[in-house]
Amino acid sequence: MPRSGAEARRRLQQAALELYRERGFDRTTTAEIAARAGVNERTFFRHFPDKREVLFDGESDLRAALTQAVAAAPGGLQPLDLLLHAFRKVEHILEGNRPFAEPRLRVIAETPALRERDLAKAAAMAEAVAEALRRRGVADRPAVLAAQTGWAAFHHAIQSWIDDSAQSLDAHLLQTFDDLRATLSPTVPVGDAAR
Repeated sequence: MPRSGAEARRRLQQAALELYRERGFDRTTTAEIAARAGVNERTFFRHFPDKREVLFDGESDLRAALTQAVAAAPGGLQPLDLLLHAFRKVEHILEGNRPFAEPRLRVIAETPALRERDLAKAAAMAEAVAEALRRRGVADRPAVLAAQTGWAAFHHAIQSWIDDSAQSLDAHLLQTFDDLRATLSPTVPVGDAAR
């Protein structure tokens, strides 16, 4: 039996992930997750409102850290550079959770209900980032565009990091933002880049 709330939460997450991979998300119940974790189902619901949310734990911590990093970033940065700075400040949260992140992304990709929840969470995260940019004085439309583009680039860097563990998340993040800048550069005509 787990001795602390944090330990029970971690065990529930691990049990859920194992069961989702073994049986699939739809065929796994909260009672089975609780039993695998060595707790009762009531304990599951003390930690998570539903069986989807177990895979999205930590999202509010990431949001808070990211918006704080945007607020604390040096002045004079353009919105995308400001976001890159903020993403680099919070990447340690993801680095420490890598053993859970890789199988989690796989389960989400294979499950329509989880993909829907992931999209909703991403939209909420992008809106929180846009609000943080607005508080920094970025106008509404550029804030929203930068937040949505930056969040997509951050997600792309995370997937690249999961696929290629030889490089750090920081290296993938820097490369992704370099690629984004190159894509936006007016000096590379469409069609000429492949020649």
